[in-house]
Amino acid sequence: MANDDLKTLALADLHAELGAKFVPFAGYSMPVQYPLGVMGEHQWTRENAGLFDVSHMGQVMLPADAVAGLESLVPVDVAGLAEGRQRYGFFTNDAGGVLDDLMIARVPDGLFLVVNAGCKEADIAHLRAHIDGVEVIEDRALLALQGPKAEAALSEVLPGAAAMAFMDSTRMDWDGTEVWISRSGYTGEDGFEISIPEDRAEAFARALLADDRVEAIGLGARDSLRLEAGLPLYGQDLSPTISPVEAGQAWAIGKVRRPGGERAGGFPGADVILPQLGGNAPRRRVGLLPEGRAPMRAGVQIFDSEDAETPIGEITSGGFGPSLGSPMALALIDADTPKDISLFGEVRGKRLPVTQTKLPFTPPGYKR
Repeated sequence: MANDDLKTLALADLHAELGAKFVPFAGYSMPVQYPLGVMGEHQWTRENAGLFDVSHMGQVMLPADAVAGLESLVPVDVAGLAEGRQRYGFFTNDAGGVLDDLMIARVPDGLFLVVNAGCKEADIAHLRAHIDGVEVIEDRALLALQGPKAEAALSEVLPGAAAMAFMDSTRMDWDGTEVWISRSGYTGEDGFEISIPEDRAEAFARALLADDRVEAIGLGARDSLRLEAGLPLYGQDLSPTISPVEAGQAWAIGKVRRPGGERAGGFPGADVILPQLGGNAPRRRVGLLPEGRAPMRAGVQIFDSEDAETPIGEITSGGFGPSLGSPMALALIDADTPKDISLFGEVRGKRLPVTQTKLPFTPPGYKR
């Protein structure tokens, strides 16, 4: 896509003022890093508070009577979601794969969804084909404040934020403007996501950045942070050909939607996904630690011995973990692969050893 065809964020001028480098991502010109650099931004977020502009994500409102319609598209307990709470979920297809992952919040006037930027047009069409009254929110920015000092920093401008529990969702007033806020994020750290009208977003961002604990953080560090946290990226670790069970996301399938539950099944691919819950998935997600300092990237094939002819899987996401101090990767491998054996990744024709490890790579910092 030519740069002239890229959409720009409402805060693009602020990002440029802050020294951002921009890259094309999901049809948008996005800040990938600032003068602090990816490594510095990553560590800053782990130790302080990082401000991310994620306004490229899709924001969608569904009417209050859309619960059953949404449950027909996702294996999530939407009906049991209390007002003021949020859940993670995913749209599935008939083959048991994932069309997109999303956040679902029960708000006073319906259901508020946040979907991935690269999938939002398809997601909206998918929703509209099954649910009436789908409203696309196009005049609000979306910011994420993440890190162990996020609560303290946000409380300076939104005092009520400190009382929120993990995955709470609420609305607050900031200087006469209604903000929609959830205690969530995608870095493995405590934090918040804040939806705010675009015409107030810059003033709000500047109010946060005026705090010495807050720095602007780009896409580069967002990716390394989520990978250290063992969180899947749609299009790599989740896809239409990877089931949520294979991707390690079975925990998000509600008890009432499982076999024996009050509303078992009833979503696309249930006949494929539900039997996998009993340990019958053909593949499993695994964390890998390559030896040395060189990362193994997505697409690297994995073997169970140095001389095996057939790969047992491949890396779906890989990079260097600044907090970990070593390379790391997520891979999808044959489910019957023993969990205690060393594996090998093939890089430029050489088989290099990797160790299987439990996820996440770094301890989570969520507020429970």
